[in-house]
Amino acid sequence: MAERSTAAVDVADNSGDGPSPASGGRASSAAGADRATADGVAEGQGTSEMSTQNEAGQKKGTETPIVAPELHSGHKLARRYRLEECVTRLDGFSSWRAVDEKLRRAVGVHLLPADHARARSVLAAARSSALLGDPRFVQVLDAVEENDLVYVVHEWLPDATELTAVLATGPLEPHDAYQLVSQVSQAMAAAHREGLSHLRLTPSAVLRTSTGQYRIRGLAVNAALRGITAERPQLTDTEAVGALLYASLTQRWPYESDAYGLTGLPKGIGLIAPDQVRAGVHRGLSELAMRALANDGATASRQEPPCTTPDELAKAVAAMPRVRPPEPTFTTPPDYQRTTYQQGAYGRQQPRPVAAPQPVPTPPRPLQSRTGRVLKWGVASLLIAALGLGSWQLADTLLDRKSADEPVTTDTTINNGSDEKPRPNGPLAVKDAQEYYPDGKPQHASDVGKTYDGDSSTYWRTKSFKGGPVLAPFKQGVGIVYDLGAPKDVSAASIQLSYSGSKTAISLYAAGSMSSSASLDSMKKIASTETDGTTADLRAESPVKSRYVLVWITAMPSAPGDEYSDPGYKQAITDVKFTG
Repeated sequence: MAERSTAAVDVADNSGDGPSPASGGRASSAAGADRATADGVAEGQGTSEMSTQNEAGQKKGTETPIVAPELHSGHKLARRYRLEECVTRLDGFSSWRAVDEKLRRAVGVHLLPADHARARSVLAAARSSALLGDPRFVQVLDAVEENDLVYVVHEWLPDATELTAVLATGPLEPHDAYQLVSQVSQAMAAAHREGLSHLRLTPSAVLRTSTGQYRIRGLAVNAALRGITAERPQLTDTEAVGALLYASLTQRWPYESDAYGLTGLPKGIGLIAPDQVRAGVHRGLSELAMRALANDGATASRQEPPCTTPDELAKAVAAMPRVRPPEPTFTTPPDYQRTTYQQGAYGRQQPRPVAAPQPVPTPPRPLQSRTGRVLKWGVASLLIAALGLGSWQLADTLLDRKSADEPVTTDTTINNGSDEKPRPNGPLAVKDAQEYYPDGKPQHASDVGKTYDGDSSTYWRTKSFKGGPVLAPFKQGVGIVYDLGAPKDVSAASIQLSYSGSKTAISLYAAGSMSSSASLDSMKKIASTETDGTTADLRAESPVKSRYVLVWITAMPSAPGDEYSDPGYKQAITDVKFTG
């Protein structure tokens, strides 16, 4: 199955892992917080809220359920846009990856019925966003009402990566975080000058291209699809940019709840400065993040006024000293190897030697003439041939005599040890590891190193799921790919778990790389097992040679809540050991 780029689609990003930065009484959302999977089924990671319009309908007793258009892959819009894959189906609208057959390029499409309560506002928001024409935003290409449908067509960026996926590997370098807040604040300031706001500026709405530029998707459209409004939209978007900068510096979400694959702050301590959360954070960027978030109960570390609009935040970024990129590293060139040419002699005009007078040749001595030289070489050749023939005959005679004197012996050790089994190679060392999430939704990617650090008190954990123990169909599984450094024979594995109960299902696969873009169907299964305890032992029928080994969990037991996660179906890995 071909892997799609989630960063390229302006999907209805319903991460559901935590509150949006725009929350806190100033914005009302009409969409549920349930996470939507690629096939349109909600994972059930959060609770949903009814929109303001639906609440009014309930009071009047005239509410009718919103039904998303029943379309399928291959359907064409305006005889031009061919639908390929449904990315999201939620709250009466759906998002698709499509192909513009006229221009032969990939596009994204939002679809909703023409009688939807928010159809008019979506059309108005899309057309206003298209008129902005700012290249820092993902462009709206078309907004049409046709055949009882309203659809919005926008750019598809196959070379871009969501900020959610970027932060899953670790916090940004100071220069990258500086570029992020500078570009995003300037773009939002330009949008607000034209009367446009975002109101859903989350890590899923910011994309980083292959050239290092940041682009924002869903301007005005994402909020209109969910019916989100705000009393002070400039303040809402400013706090959202501050939350993005905070997450980029600390790899933590600046609220108590986990969200967008990031761990929230500890409960009860409030919002603390980024340089107090993580060592080595740039002081100026830390203070800038607090100034953007100061209106939500935080206090700036110094006495600068808080930033309440994107324009004020952009000016504050421009006023601080520029954060320079890290110095490039150069390898030391090898030592200069001197040649045999004389230094400085190349290209010089060499003086011509003066011709000396030719001496008169004297007649050669006997045997120095041509006839004498032929006779001398002929005699030498005959002597060499005679010596070689005599040496060969002498060696042949000696070898025949030696073989006749030695007794004939029979080798009885040829088959000795044929019944002994080869001894196993022993434990295999892990060189590196990376979380495997083909659906683009990591668990806790930064903690995979704790599964092979030799410390049983550290662990990598999954999130809490509402349904179980089998995760499918909401999620096919979670896992980690381990790098053994070189192709080795893998015959067994021992995995130590944190939670017991019915049941934990684990499989081992031989992978071709550490990338999450590789599908599970392309890998070879080594072994699988199920356990109700905290130890899973897997053993293959025959060793499989592979450099990369995937530990894939498809079922997890129910466990109570703790200080890190809510109750639900979850699991954690403390130690992983492979045997050759």
